[in-house]
Amino acid sequence: MNHRCHERHPCAALVIALLLIPLVAIAQNSPPHSVRTELEHLYRLELLPSYRPQTIVGMSSSYDRTGLNDDGFSGKYSYVRKEADGRLVLADLQGPGVVNRIWTPTPTDDMVAFYFDGESTPRLRLRFSDLFSGAVFPFVRPIVGNEAGGFYSYVPLPYQRSLKIVFEGKRILFQQIQHRQFPKNTQVQSFKSEWSAEERAQLETVRQHWLKPDLRESVTERAGVEVKEQDVLIKRGERADLFAMNEGGRIVAMELTPALAFAGSTKDLLLEATWDDEPLPAISSPVADFFGFAYGRAAMRSLVLGTRDDVAYSLLPMPFDKRAKLQLAYEPRDESQTPIRVKARIWFAKQPRDVTREGKLYATWRREIDPALGEPYRLLDVSGRGHHVGTILIAQGLEAGMTGFFEGDDVATIDGEMRLHGTGSEDAFNGGWYALPDRWDRSINLPLHGALDYSVPLARTGGYRFNLTDKSSFENSFRFTIEHGPENNATRVDYTSVAFYYADRPPSSIMRPTSALRVNPEPRLHIYYPQLMKLTMIHGTTVEVLDNLIVRAREEGFVRLLLDELPRGRYRVMLSYYEQPNGAAFSLWQRQRQISEWRSSRGENEKYLDRAPFGEIDVTEEADTLTIRTRNEGNDSAFKFRHVIFERLAN
Repeated sequence: MNHRCHERHPCAALVIALLLIPLVAIAQNSPPHSVRTELEHLYRLELLPSYRPQTIVGMSSSYDRTGLNDDGFSGKYSYVRKEADGRLVLADLQGPGVVNRIWTPTPTDDMVAFYFDGESTPRLRLRFSDLFSGAVFPFVRPIVGNEAGGFYSYVPLPYQRSLKIVFEGKRILFQQIQHRQFPKNTQVQSFKSEWSAEERAQLETVRQHWLKPDLRESVTERAGVEVKEQDVLIKRGERADLFAMNEGGRIVAMELTPALAFAGSTKDLLLEATWDDEPLPAISSPVADFFGFAYGRAAMRSLVLGTRDDVAYSLLPMPFDKRAKLQLAYEPRDESQTPIRVKARIWFAKQPRDVTREGKLYATWRREIDPALGEPYRLLDVSGRGHHVGTILIAQGLEAGMTGFFEGDDVATIDGEMRLHGTGSEDAFNGGWYALPDRWDRSINLPLHGALDYSVPLARTGGYRFNLTDKSSFENSFRFTIEHGPENNATRVDYTSVAFYYADRPPSSIMRPTSALRVNPEPRLHIYYPQLMKLTMIHGTTVEVLDNLIVRAREEGFVRLLLDELPRGRYRVMLSYYEQPNGAAFSLWQRQRQISEWRSSRGENEKYLDRAPFGEIDVTEEADTLTIRTRNEGNDSAFKFRHVIFERLAN
């Protein structure tokens, strides 16, 4: 969904927060599902491997049922039915069950009412916007919030018999309401208007974990948890063991330093994990991709996985039955590449996997350069019993221009049935409105989701989302795809992804990160659009930004464009602009160097000149700007242009 213009070891704190939780298996006789049991899953990461038997995950959303791209713009598909009084039913769910996530990029101040268990009076009624504002208990930040263009709530709403959600305004646009349905005889304590002291304390525990994921405490205080430290120097073509164990247990957490060792234009250091002599690795991924790097730099700082202060960390539990091996492999393509030194800390416990209640962790790495047109990109396609818990996606457009590929919807087909259908790619990562200022426009990190990067000139972006209470359970099969483009998967892209899931069996096949697939893409054509240009104006210059950019000045105008997103190098400069009856004269400069002669943009009628050439520039650390100077030629003259285009020239 989008408008079309449209320290010590800081990660050890995350480790500690996890390790302080008991590692005992979940009791066979589970308590009733309730607000408290649901809140536990928002910070007790050791619960991630646990199956949810016979649980049906679903989502009510505003996606276009015709397969086109009206995923909320008109509001046509944003509700399931209209009541006799005109109110809009957003979801009508049968219990026992729970709503785990509500998302929208378009909240309003209209009221929304929640009718639990067939009651005629709403047990919860508030402004739609206050589901996310943090102003109304129990919808407190950061368990609710907004950033990257999307508004989200992870406050659980359990129900025993049913839950009907009714929007009392006249029009609602984009929305997603994710829920799960328990087996028929499951006992649930429905959501209550008044929370007990214990429930409030549990909510505060979640809030503190999300606010301060780097708490400092000693890992040695937790009985049963050990740590192994390894300092390895890996030469080209070598493998290094980080951890090996020949009995049942689990990796609780790990840190690799320095994270800077995994940065750069290539991804030749690989992470590989094997459980119980399985024929294929459970993890086979470039280290950079596994920890959420984007285009050569550390970009992800989630509650679960990422980098912080040059430490790459993982808190994903990795249980195994009999043995485990965790390795780094160094496979450089250039013989001149030097050895890499890495220090590893692996926290583990001798607590074997409970085979009846827990899955093993698998991380499916994939990359497709120019996926088949007409077919969605496949993030994950596996058989068996398990649950999907997270996705990292790096997306590079292969055609210069707006990031229209991020119009594509995510779709999860679970046990042969389409259960989750999203409304746009950034929506899948709890964001919204790419290419608009202060929305999905840069790298942004939150506990469970975020934007890894965003650049219109480079036609690239990326996102991550981890699923704790909203993990997607499957009994037989799970297929997760995402479209590339608004309709018919017609946009050419380069996608790299890592999908994290727990299951009772390994995948039947994996994609290996071969040398050809480990090079970061480097587009040669870069287009700057008006809405996200970084501009400086002086001498009384004014700029009007719509689909085009119009420059006016009393006498001489001066508009400087910052080119900090461009890779350093030499470029041919082109401009898409208009001749018009009141056109001003203009010239292109790079600092004090004139790039083009003065040229008039005056013409008898309006005429669009696409990609007119204006010379060449070198973009360096000292010279990373382009200036457009204008001269007023009377009659309120103005210079109107649409794009600035840079074509990378061979070195």
